[in-house]
Amino acid sequence: MTTTETRYCYRHPDRATGLSCSECGRPICTECMTPAAVGLRCPEHAGARRQTRLAPKPVRRAPGVALATNRAPITRALIAVNVVVYLITAVQGAGLNSPGGSLVDKWLLYGPYVAHGDWWRLVTAMFLHGSILHIAFNMFALWVIGGPVEQYLGGPRYLGLYFVSGLAGSAGALLQTPTTPIVGASGAIFGILGAMLIIEWQATGRLAGNAMTWIVINLAISFAIPNVSWGGHVGGLIGGILITLGYAGWGSRGRAAYGRLGLTGALGLVVVAAGSVALAYWKVRGLA
Repeated sequence: MTTTETRYCYRHPDRATGLSCSECGRPICTECMTPAAVGLRCPEHAGARRQTRLAPKPVRRAPGVALATNRAPITRALIAVNVVVYLITAVQGAGLNSPGGSLVDKWLLYGPYVAHGDWWRLVTAMFLHGSILHIAFNMFALWVIGGPVEQYLGGPRYLGLYFVSGLAGSAGALLQTPTTPIVGASGAIFGILGAMLIIEWQATGRLAGNAMTWIVINLAISFAIPNVSWGGHVGGLIGGILITLGYAGWGSRGRAAYGRLGLTGALGLVVVAAGSVALAYWKVRGLA
């Protein structure tokens, strides 16, 4: 049986890491790394490029979680739950590409139902999907971006981000089209994209990174394709950004303490959740 030796940052021997410099191969932690077009660089090989820009904000990962691995149990569990729910609705409906039945009727987001007291729909709708293509696209996006974000935030913070961003997405969807039935995990996934945007900004000092590229492309698709709830996407994105700023203490300088929730992180979750419910109530109150 083979074992993988744990590697530690050469500048911080107490920090386990899965990252290494693309020039010399030495292990480096997230505080020491400098992203480059051809990989990551250690401080010595970052050279003048690192010195010519503002010092990036170091990002503290969740304790005990190794970066650059496939360890993302919450992301895997969320994907599994979405797939199981989709299979149930496919059996209850007209087949794999035409889900329906009692679960969809009970869980989908629809303004008049929410106005009559079905507030659980703000959460349950994020586990429903309308077709094979819909769930395939969302679960692929969740797998690609969710794993890295989970490794930075840790399981509890990541789970809070997912659910509260999804709640913000539901509020945004109701603001756009309160009388149109809505399903999908897109609001929560855009919330994860918002978190990735803040993480990249605080790690590199720049907003123009992979997260921004994903956001621009997916928002363009949202506005270009008919019958897509762009309100849900924008709502989830704003929620994810606000939540992650709360995790980081709302500051633009200093250390982003992603390893713990903290008071500002808890307040961020509560404020975004309460604001989302309040916006949803304000929009649907006249539909009862």
